[in-house]
Amino acid sequence: MLELAILGFLADGPLHGYELRRRVAALSGHTRPVSDGSLYPAINRLVKAGLLERRTEPGASAAQRHVLNLTDHGRDDLLRRLKEPAENDITDGTRYFTVLAFLSLLPDVADQHAVLRRRLRFLEQPAGFFYDGDRPLRSREVDDPYRRGMLVIARATSRAERAWLHEILS
Repeated sequence: MLELAILGFLADGPLHGYELRRRVAALSGHTRPVSDGSLYPAINRLVKAGLLERRTEPGASAAQRHVLNLTDHGRDDLLRRLKEPAENDITDGTRYFTVLAFLSLLPDVADQHAVLRRRLRFLEQPAGFFYDGDRPLRSREVDDPYRRGMLVIARATSRAERAWLHEILS
């Protein structure tokens, strides 16, 4: 998802590494901070693959800064990743939100909606955190107040997302 976020933010225009890191961190939130140890190797992989270009510009002080730019090949790769996200990019909420953040870059609304329909199908499957055999437990069946809270929050979030998806897809 880090690579998708890098490509997505650079689709908006060139950025230097610090600004890119700030945007990626804001998207992923405080639960998944972005370290230099993960960001810069990902950037290097994308540069090596020809998806990004790196150029050096003079900085405000004596230090130069590296500015990253999306190549045509990088834009094609970004669109492919958005059009055909992996299954765990649909089922994992944080990964899905990264896809969703850049989904409008797909030029064809039908392709955008195909991704949204995949997410809706996933959300409409019975699921839960706690089970009685193969059956997911409902919040009223769970004695522990914190586990019950998890179920209440997850179900409310799922209902809201499904309602939004139905609205967008209609």
